[in-house]
Amino acid sequence: MRLMLAVAVLCAVAAPVRAQEDQEGKDHPMFSRMPGYYINRYDAQDFATVDLETEPPKKVEGRYWQIEYWVKEDAKKFGPVQIARNHTDPIVKRGGRKIVEDVDTSGGTTVAVLPAGGKNIWVQVQAGNSGDYYTLTVVEEAGMEQKVEFSAMELAKALSTTGSVALHNILFDTGKATIRPESAAALAPVGELLRNDTALKLEIQGHTDNVGQPAANLKLSQDRAASVQDVSRLELRHRRRSADDRGVGRHEAGRRQHERSGTRAEPARGAGEEMNCLPKRWRAPAF
Repeated sequence: MRLMLAVAVLCAVAAPVRAQEDQEGKDHPMFSRMPGYYINRYDAQDFATVDLETEPPKKVEGRYWQIEYWVKEDAKKFGPVQIARNHTDPIVKRGGRKIVEDVDTSGGTTVAVLPAGGKNIWVQVQAGNSGDYYTLTVVEEAGMEQKVEFSAMELAKALSTTGSVALHNILFDTGKATIRPESAAALAPVGELLRNDTALKLEIQGHTDNVGQPAANLKLSQDRAASVQDVSRLELRHRRRSADDRGVGRHEAGRRQHERSGTRAEPARGAGEEMNCLPKRWRAPAF
């Protein structure tokens, strides 16, 4: 009798006890957690790639959150369907749409998307064990922002090796030639390179997409090139190019110098200008 009691006590001590408070992180600002649930696992990244559970699978990229919630032992458990719709119904009411709802009493997955500010916000909810836990995944679609810029030495090596370099992260106010302050890191190595090599002259070519009116955007592209000249204090030659011009293959004679409309700042690649540096053995101006 005493042996059986000892075994029972040992089993009671060895039984795992799940924490009942948030382990880390916080709720996503778009969603309140289900009452009585706590955060068991949290992951947030500035940029990630996620395969959503759609048919076929949907790959999305951008700012990423994944939060796993568990019900507290003394709290009321909600069913998987209620958990899923508690997250997707507000999205539908705000103009979004439900892509997948494969949920029953035991669990399942639902996926919805909300257009907002010119981008998509993807939401996936996976509930399991009849609502004991659920995982919320949110992805705000966006392209990856380049964080590392060329140093002057790397820029010189690239120009010597390939003959041209694409400079990213040169940002302009939309519809204007005003360079935004955060472009300084991308432009600084150009000035340093010219100070180090006074025999070097750089030609700057701006490349854009094909959205907008050609004449207006050509003028804007020329103004932006002049702004780069002012900031970098370079003698800049901005010329019209054709498909036959050297080093341009994708663009036609300046006719396809375009930008997207909107109110956001635009990067130098994709939605805005891509600046290519090409070396010319002309004398650089004094700084």
